[in-house]
This record gives sequence, C-alpha cells and structure tokens, in this order.
Amino acid sequence: MRIAVLQPGYLPWLGYFDQEMSVDTFVVYDDVQYDRRGWRNRNRIKTPDGPVWLTVPVEQKGKYDQLIRDVKIDNDRPWRKKHLGTVSAFYKKAPYYNRLYPEFEEIILKEREYLWELDTDLAQWMNRVIGIETPVKLASELDVTGQKSERLLQICRALDADEYYSGAAARHYMDIAMFNDAGIDVYFQEFVHPVYPQLHGDFVSHMSALDLLMIAAPEAKKILESGTKWVRASVE
Repeated sequence: MRIAVLQPGYLPWLGYFDQEMSVDTFVVYDDVQYDRRGWRNRNRIKTPDGPVWLTVPVEQKGKYDQLIRDVKIDNDRPWRKKHLGTVSAFYKKAPYYNRLYPEFEEIILKEREYLWELDTDLAQWMNRVIGIETPVKLASELDVTGQKSERLLQICRALDADEYYSGAAARHYMDIAMFNDAGIDVYFQEFVHPVYPQLHGDFVSHMSALDLLMIAAPEAKKILESGTKWVRASVE
C-alpha cells in the first residue's frame, strides 16, 4: 500500500498530480496549520507578460493559528469574476478552452464557505480531466495524533501503508529511521518537470496544471508520467 500526504492547493502544479498518480491512496492534509504565504489559496498561470497570480482571498484577521480546514473564503471580495476573466483572457485560444472553461467556471461559481472545499473540488475535476483515479481521503477523517513525522507515521498506520511517498522538501525534516523501524519505506519525489507547447512565448515551468490541461488535455497524463521519478530514502 503506497500513500502520499499533501496539503491542499489551489489549482495545483503538475508535481501535485504526480504524487497523486503514483500512490494507491492520496491523503489531503487538511488538519495542519495554514501557511499564509503558501499555495493553499493561490497559484500562477502564464500570460504574454509572464506568470500572474490567481489568489483566493481568505479571512485571516486574528486567525493566525487556524488549521487549513478552518480557513474561510472571503466571499465579500469579487475574486471569482477576476479569476474567470483572467483565465478566459489568456486561454481562450488554447485548444481545449471550449471544452474545459465551462466546467472550470461552474466549479468557481459554486458558493462555498471553506477554502479546502474549493481546492478539493478543483483538484478532483483536474484528476478527471487527466485520468487519475486514485482514491482521496481527508487526514481529518483518520483520527490520528502526533506532530510532524510521528503524525505522518500514524496516517500510514491508519491506512496500513508500507510505502510513503513524499515531496522532496521533506528530506530536511522527516525522521526516516522512524518510518523504517515501523516497516515503512520512504520515497522522495524528484519530479522532472515536462516541457510541452505553451501559449505566450517560451516555456515556463511550475505553472498551475490548468495550463497543461487547456493546451493538451488528452495527452496530459502521458506528459505527466514522463516526469515521474521517485528515489528511495536511506538513513544517513
């Protein structure tokens, strides 16, 4: 049983879907502290003037320690109109715009209170377009305790996992020996970002995966698989 645990993101990049595609169960890490300048509520798309941010406004005043699961969208601000207008303006000439934009618009326009719901709905839609069928669970539903590596280990145990797939940044803080002692092998992602045809000039990597889908939806999974690379961790 292979699992990955990753915080939700708004219109995630390709590496997010590489993790999801590479495991048997994907866990959305929704019950850890919200990072105010992370990727939970924003991502980038490509324009003729370079990458631009799409940011979902959230309620933060006096809520600096809130969990991702508790973050509310600031729906008093007209973010939906801005995001839809920006995507339409810069992808209307993309080959799969006419197919995908109405579905994207429907998801964006749906009223939601919580950010994690929006992130999850968009990611699941993108999964369907790519062709990823990995089951998704919420960490908050697993009733685990602990901090950092111990908490991740408890998630693995709750799902009877014997392989844990992690983003590369975790190399700096994960207790690999703890996992190995529990009979769980750890693999780190070394995703090689694919290069594919883009609109608006030279290729720019690490955009939202929406960029690839608008341009090459039927080939998206094959393109994504071309960058997949995982390395088994060893205890130093």
